[in-house]
Amino acid sequence: MREIKFYNTLTNDIEVFKPIKEGEVSMYVCGPTVYNDPHIGNMRPVVFFDTFSRFLKYIGYNVKYVSNITDVDDKIINKAIENNTTEKEITTHYINEYFNCLRELNVQKAYANPKVTDYMDSIISYIDKLVQLDAAYVNDGEVFFDVLKDDKYGELSKIDKDSLISGARVEENTKKKSPLDFLLWKKTEKGIKWHTPWCDGRPGWHTECCVMIDTIFNGMIDIHGGGMDLRFPHHENEIAQAEAMHHNHLANYWIHNAMMNIKGEKMSKSLGNVILAKDAIKEYGGDLIRLTLLNAPYRSIINFSDETIADSHSILQKFETVFKQLNLEMNVNNLFQEGYKPSNGIEPFLEALSNDINIANGITAMLEVIKNSNIELRKREKDFKAIKEYFYTLVNISFILGLSFKPNKFNKDDLDLYNEYIEAKKNKDFEKSDTLRKQLFEKKIL
Repeated sequence: MREIKFYNTLTNDIEVFKPIKEGEVSMYVCGPTVYNDPHIGNMRPVVFFDTFSRFLKYIGYNVKYVSNITDVDDKIINKAIENNTTEKEITTHYINEYFNCLRELNVQKAYANPKVTDYMDSIISYIDKLVQLDAAYVNDGEVFFDVLKDDKYGELSKIDKDSLISGARVEENTKKKSPLDFLLWKKTEKGIKWHTPWCDGRPGWHTECCVMIDTIFNGMIDIHGGGMDLRFPHHENEIAQAEAMHHNHLANYWIHNAMMNIKGEKMSKSLGNVILAKDAIKEYGGDLIRLTLLNAPYRSIINFSDETIADSHSILQKFETVFKQLNLEMNVNNLFQEGYKPSNGIEPFLEALSNDINIANGITAMLEVIKNSNIELRKREKDFKAIKEYFYTLVNISFILGLSFKPNKFNKDDLDLYNEYIEAKKNKDFEKSDTLRKQLFEKKIL
C-alpha cells in the first residue's frame, strides 16, 4: 500500500496515515440536517470526502464510509408546524432532494446513511450511561454534559476553557453548572418527542454522531470528517463524550474542509447570495460543479464565482475533447484491455493526492496528461502503447475525481458508421461526410 499523509486537525500536523486495521479505512463524515434544500456550500464536504474515499479505494483500501442524516432538530420541528405537516413529511422531502443532488454530482453510495430517528433508543442509553459515569447531570428534566470534568476539552479546536467562560461562543442557559456545558437531552413542548426517565424531549445534536459511530463501527474509527464550521462546538463535544465514555478521541484522524464564498463574500441569507445546489447543478451540470468544488486546496476557502466556473469549464472541455479522441483511437485500433491499470501516467496525480489530498495539484497533473495526449494524437505515426496508457490514465483519474467520463466501447454499427465517414472524407464526398459526422456527434463518438 502506498504511503499517504494528510493534515490531522487534532494534532495540527501533517501525519502519515496508519489505519487501525491493515488495508481497511473506517470513515465517518457529518451529513445534513434536513429542513431545507442544500446549498452549494453544503456540497463541498460531500464531494471532497467522496473523492478522498474514491482515492483510498483506488490505491487498494477497503473503505467503510458512513455519512449521517440529522432528521430531528428544532428547525425541522418549526418547519413542520409552519407547513401544518409532520416532521417525517419534511425530512422525507428534503432527504430525497439531498440524494437527488448527490446522484447528479456522481457521489458514490455510502456504506450507510444512518438517520438519527432510527437510533433513538441507543442515544437515550448512551446519555444515561454518561449520567451514570458522572460525566453528565440532570436539571429540570434536561441532561447536560459536565465539561469542567474533561481536562482535555478544547484539544481539537485549540480553544481555551477560560476564554470560553469569559463569554465567547457559549449559549447561555441558567440550568447549566457552567456556561461550557452542553445539552445532551432537551425538553420540548412542541413537535416530535421521545419519552425518557428525565423528560419527554429530543436529543442534543452532539450526541447523535457519537452513538452512530459506536453502533455502526463498534469502536474507534480511523477518520472523522466534516466542514471546518463543525470543529467547534460539534466535533469538540463529540470528543468530550467519547473521552468520558471510552477514554479515546473517537477517531485517530480529524479532517476538516474549509468553507465556500460566493463571489468573494460569505454565503448568507442576509446578503441574498445563497445558491441552492440543485439550481447550480441544473445551470452548469454535475461534472462542472464537482470540478469547481475540487479545484482548490481543501483547507483553503473556495470562491464560487464566474471566474472559477470558467476555469473549471475550460479544464472540463479539454478533458472531454481529448478523452473522446483517445476513446476513438482505442476503438478503431482495438486497444481495449480488461483490467488494464496505468502505471507511469497516473503517478504524478496519485502523488499529489497522497500529499495532503492535494486535488488541485492532481488536476494540474491531469492537465499534463491531456497535453501529452494531444501531442501523441497529432502524430502521423501514433504510438498505440502510449495512446492506451494515456486513455486509461484519464479513465482512472475520471473515476477518482468522480467525473462522468467512462470508456465507450463501440459496437459494430458504430465502427461501420465511423469507417463510412472516413471513406466519405477520403473521397471528398462532403455532403455525405457532413451527414455522417452529425450522426457520429449525436452518438458521442466524435
